[in-house]
Amino acid sequence: MADTLEFNEIYQEVKGSMNDGRLRLSRQGVIFKNSKTGKVDNIQASELAEGVWRRVALGHGLKLLTKNGHVYKYDGFRESEFDKLSDFFRAHYRLELVERDLCVKGWNWGTVRFGGQLLSFDIGEQPVFEIPLSNVSQCTTGKNEVTLEFHQNDDAEVSLMEVRFYVPPTQEDGVDPVEAFAQNVLSKADVIQATGDAICIFRELQCLTPRGRYDIRIYPTFLHLHGKTFDYKIPYTTVLRLFLLPHKDQRQMFFVISLDPPIKQGQTRYHFLILLFSKDEDISLTLNMNEEEVEKRFEGRLTKNMSGSLYEMVSRVMKALVNRKITVPGNFQGHSGAQCITCSYKASSGLLYPLERGFIYVHKPPVHIRFDEISFVNFARGTTTTRSFDFEIETKQGTQYTFSSIEREEYGKLFDFVNAKKLNIKNRGLKEGMKQSYDEYADSDEDQHDAYLERMKEEGKIREENANDSSDGSGEETDESFNPGEEDDDVAEEFDSNASASSSSGDGDSDRGEKKPTKKAKLSKDRKPRKKHQESKKGKDPNAPKRPMSAYMLWLNASRERIKSDHPGISITDLSKKAGELWKAMSKEKKEEWDRKAEDARRDYEKAMKEYGVSSKSESSRTERSKKKKKKQEKQVKRKAEKKGATPKSSSTTKSSTKSSNETFKSKEFVSSDDSSSESKKDSEDEGAASLPHSSEDSASGSD
Repeated sequence: MADTLEFNEIYQEVKGSMNDGRLRLSRQGVIFKNSKTGKVDNIQASELAEGVWRRVALGHGLKLLTKNGHVYKYDGFRESEFDKLSDFFRAHYRLELVERDLCVKGWNWGTVRFGGQLLSFDIGEQPVFEIPLSNVSQCTTGKNEVTLEFHQNDDAEVSLMEVRFYVPPTQEDGVDPVEAFAQNVLSKADVIQATGDAICIFRELQCLTPRGRYDIRIYPTFLHLHGKTFDYKIPYTTVLRLFLLPHKDQRQMFFVISLDPPIKQGQTRYHFLILLFSKDEDISLTLNMNEEEVEKRFEGRLTKNMSGSLYEMVSRVMKALVNRKITVPGNFQGHSGAQCITCSYKASSGLLYPLERGFIYVHKPPVHIRFDEISFVNFARGTTTTRSFDFEIETKQGTQYTFSSIEREEYGKLFDFVNAKKLNIKNRGLKEGMKQSYDEYADSDEDQHDAYLERMKEEGKIREENANDSSDGSGEETDESFNPGEEDDDVAEEFDSNASASSSSGDGDSDRGEKKPTKKAKLSKDRKPRKKHQESKKGKDPNAPKRPMSAYMLWLNASRERIKSDHPGISITDLSKKAGELWKAMSKEKKEEWDRKAEDARRDYEKAMKEYGVSSKSESSRTERSKKKKKKQEKQVKRKAEKKGATPKSSSTTKSSTKSSNETFKSKEFVSSDDSSSESKKDSEDEGAASLPHSSEDSASGSD
């Protein structure tokens, strides 16, 4: 017979909810691991007192009773597994697995039996239903009546909230059957009653969830959060895990308490209690117990008088009372040296801590993901900028968590951590290339940080070169036709003509004529950098050898028509996606063939570039000489134009000066139309000469 038995998709009934998980039976005992919370129940073989096999709603179930009165229920077995389980119990636990069916008569009158932590309502010898007393949150009594209230189950669509028992009066003197019933329930129920004094009190602690400042009173069996508005009572049995996490600023500490079931406030559920401490805050603590009680209860883990940092005292007391280990960050160190990564989850920014067995994000909303529930992780490019990336986690249940806006400098550390923990990386092939790119460009300002982005840029360059070849240089001619310098000349001539046409419109128009050229001058200033861009674009030599294609692009060009024929009407985007899938699925041998072709193309390109370099040197020297000659000719033409434009200006000036000397002084309002036109023309020309020298020269030569 096998030493162990394992069962998947087994359901454990806890506080009215059915939690799925895995059950393993071995010589040492029974182990059940909850898939949702990761909590492990371990029952030693020596503690087992009875095993019951019965038919339930989810097939067949196994009920185990221990010697200390605890009851464990597991459902989801098949009927055929009874023989295997029965033999295993007989061989390893020395127990007989008893078959016991539930009563289905529908009667509501029977006998109540209390056995350990279980209330059983029986008709004859058959149980009708059973109530684990740990599910009871309150017990109240009335005349011949007992009412049981239950903890609410958030996972179930319908929850049982209350059951009432009618207890008939008896003739026995001195014994009240109602009170006896209630006492039996309360002795085992999970009823929180603040009886006696607290062991210790921590005052005005800053709490992030639920938000506010709370006094924390520590009782032997539960934790009491007392705030200005709300009070919460947290039994230690609901605490799953404790975390102590250093803040990124190295001056504060997070203390996180994971709860299941969560604490409730209206419709809000708090699965995590997060406290924030300053490292500099110290406290002296005295427990409200004598030294003998402290030593007996905590066995040296706590002393009556303690002092130290506030966060250390809180975590130490909680660890002793809850009896669980405190999880701290492992050996992970980010780019900045911190043990966490700054990122965003949903709409809020927070900190992601890679732990030894999972990830935890604080603080809004807090998220804890264990490694054993992760299906795969994914590194994705950031949606808003290429200076950051997203880290995606998908669980085996299909839930996806996306932590965005992570600085790309953190990529290498996080990738190495995920790789060391042997987590499945969805896009491992691409992201190995991304890692190399990160190492190479870690200190540069370029936005390239993954192989996929570089490949797409390379494809874009090749498409652009192909488009230029197919259009026979038409694109370059279009670029050359836009010359900011020439456009400025046209604008200047247009304003000169406006200035002369406005000679009969008075000084108001002439003022507008003076303002407009300055506005255009600003425009021309803004366009100067674009001129450099156009010159650099025109400087590309069409005779230069074309860059070689990658192996993927060579294969794509050869396979494009075949893909189109296999998928009629496919769009360009879908074709690219399909080609990527086919290339990824291609065997290594076939890819090597295209790699050889790409290598041959690269050698041919290098050879052609060497030959092109020799011929381009002589060509560049001839081009340089012709440019110098052209500039010299332009300077000569410019000097001639200046000499021609000087004569009419001087004559017009002398005419206006003689005219003004002969005539008496008149104000601007009474200047004649001829005078005003000549003055406005002169003003506009002077203004044009000051702001746009090319336009003034052109207008002067035109009038001449």
